[in-house]
This record gives sequence, structure tokens and C-alpha cells, in this order.
Amino acid sequence: MLEPKHLERKQKYWLVILLGILLGSSAWVMLGGLNTDKQANMFLDPVELRIFWQLRIPLVITALIVGAGLAVSSAVLQVLLRNPLADPGIIGISSGASLAAALFLVFGSTLPFLYIQYLLPVFCFFGALLSTTAIYFISKRLTGIHSGVILAGIAISTLSGAIIGWLHFLSDAQTMLNMIFWLIGSLNQADWKVLLVAAPILVLSLGYLMCQGRALNWLYFGASSAQLAGLNVPQFHKIMLLTCALVVGIAVSIAGSIAFVGLLVPHMLRNFFGFDNRFILPASALLGAIVLMVVVLIGRVAGDASVPVSMLTATLGGPIFLYSILRLNRQMS
Repeated sequence: MLEPKHLERKQKYWLVILLGILLGSSAWVMLGGLNTDKQANMFLDPVELRIFWQLRIPLVITALIVGAGLAVSSAVLQVLLRNPLADPGIIGISSGASLAAALFLVFGSTLPFLYIQYLLPVFCFFGALLSTTAIYFISKRLTGIHSGVILAGIAISTLSGAIIGWLHFLSDAQTMLNMIFWLIGSLNQADWKVLLVAAPILVLSLGYLMCQGRALNWLYFGASSAQLAGLNVPQFHKIMLLTCALVVGIAVSIAGSIAFVGLLVPHMLRNFFGFDNRFILPASALLGAIVLMVVVLIGRVAGDASVPVSMLTATLGGPIFLYSILRLNRQMS
């Protein structure tokens, strides 16, 4: 067995590897692959320069912050709710944010585009917050049921999906097209105006979440032990749930509802590297960003096509998640 000092060194080693992969894939997307002639002319050709600043950099920033946000918020929720399946998509938080976005698009479609850009993240945040609060209180009432959080999340997600379906059915053609974005997810919608508002809030929220690894570790030993360690557990729960709702709401507002990233990334990291959240949270941020950067790279291979992100993340993540579960089962047997 590894000594704690060596384990910490190994964790730092893997964080450096993940950071290197992320930086390499991001540079690949921004510079247009290995086409050196194109890279050389990028800053001389006004068209290529405009594509670089107005399309590629916002695309990379969106993939980075959304992937990191979904993965870290899921890692935190899995500890807070004591359930390894506590993913924003599965337990209904993303569905609540998507429902708020759909309602805003239907009933606020007459507003000027500038108002839609800035008000949509606010509505997504409140949708995520309301669904998180509902799931939390419903699951507390289901104290005798081990999977109360999952059952409450499925109920909220099903109800939100049904309302979105009716809105989709009753809306006009343009609103219907806009709502499809929330169902399949897209990394090509955000621009500088949106990112200048959304990115700083999301990054600050992520920074706060990643600083709570030690406190989350205390929760593994129960609320009483965490309180003895000096943690105000009820207040900590509220603040962390509010921050997770803020992160998920902003992520949904700029990229739609993206499935499976939050479930796959923390689960796989804990399966291979243990349960120390001081490592899991930053590693989740890096690996979550890498997963969405892979989606961007696949889109570039497909000719810059608009890849349905949720469909692709589920296709890539499903077999990996299955392998992770089977590996865990072998370790426990």
C-alpha cells in the first residue's frame, strides 16, 4: 500500500497529466490542428483572425467552464446527498434549469435579444435552485427509502420533461428550434457578450467549491463528526447546494442540458484514485473539461458540424461508465 506522502505525490502527478492533456487539446482546437500553413496565416488573414477570436476562443472557454462546472458540482452533490448517482441530469437539477429556459424562451421571446442574453442565465439559475430545493426536501421526507434522492430527482425530471414537451408541442417554429438546443446541448451558442457575464461567476463558484474538499471529507464520517471538527453542517449544506445550483444553472444557460458528464467523471476518478475530495474536485474539473474538449475535437473531425453534445457524451460515457462499474465490482468481490 502506498504511504500518504507518496499518494499525494501521485495525485499531483495525475493533476499535471490532466492539465497537460487539457492544454494540448485546447491549443489544438484554437490553432486548427496540425495544419502549419493555416496556423502561420492565422494572424495575417483577417478572416482567420476573426474566426479565431469570435468563434474558437469562445468555443474553448465554453467547453472548459461547462465541463468543469458539471463535473465538480456532481462530485460535490454526490457527497452532500450521500449518493453516487447524484448527477445534475439524473436527479433533475439540469431539467429544472432547462424548464426555466424553455418557459423564458416561450413567454419572453418578444423581448430584445440583448435582454434574452442576460436574463436567460438568471432564469436558469432559479430553475436549478428550485429543483434542487424541491429534491432536497422531498428526499428528506423519504427518510426510510435509501434511494430517496434518486426517486425525487426522477419525479422532478419527469415532470420538467413533460412540461418542456408540451411547450415544444404548442410553440411556434422558431421557438421550437430554440428549445431543441436545450434538449441536445450545444457548445457553439455562447459568444463574448454571454461569456463576459457568465464565465466570471461560474469560475468564482467553481473556485469556492474546489476549496471545500477537506470539509466534504469530514462529511464521510457523518454529520456529528463533521460538527465536532468545527463544521456548521446545516449552513454548509445550504451554501453548497446554492453554489451547485448556480454552477449548473449557468452551465445550462450557455450550453443547454448536457448529460452524463457529471455522473461519469467523479465516479471514475473515485473508482481509480479513492475518495479524497482535495484531489477529486480539481481532478473532476480538469477531466470534465477534457471530456467536452473531446466533443469539440470530434466536431472538428466531422467538419465543424454542430454535434448534439448530450447524445455524444452519453455514447462515449456509457461504455466507460459500465467498465468503471465492473472494475469496482471486481475490486469488492
